[in-house]
Amino acid sequence: MKVRFKLNGKWVDVEVSPLKTLLEVLRENFNLTGTKEGCGKGECGACTVILDGKAVNSCLIPISQVDGKEVITIEGITKNNELHPIQKAFIEEGAVQCGFCTPGFVMSVKALLDKKKKPSDEEIKEAIEGNLCRCTGYVKILKAIKKLIQK
Repeated sequence: MKVRFKLNGKWVDVEVSPLKTLLEVLRENFNLTGTKEGCGKGECGACTVILDGKAVNSCLIPISQVDGKEVITIEGITKNNELHPIQKAFIEEGAVQCGFCTPGFVMSVKALLDKKKKPSDEEIKEAIEGNLCRCTGYVKILKAIKKLIQK
């Protein structure tokens, strides 16, 4: 099956099995390995990308559903080889430990902040509730997000 979609700002075409997920295509066909496979069941958030403005678990999205849409991965949020402000805040606040979950958290936060510049604590928690972290305990992640919205 041929699929055409906008990936990190550029239109791409890919010929793949319709049984492939967006996660598999990103990693295998485009070598975009920042999007991680954690559980493969949509429960951990490590594979979060932005699909048409919404944070989604790419392990659950059949590639056929991406045709004609826009996908942004962690690799697509930097400009001029500079870290995105969300990434900088995570580093400054120590919200990055092993780093496995970080791309998914960053993408969930980006999708939220793209829609709402000053979200409430409840909105922040709701936006990241699908992202699991075993290292940080979430305190530093929440601190990093709050630092961003206070700027």
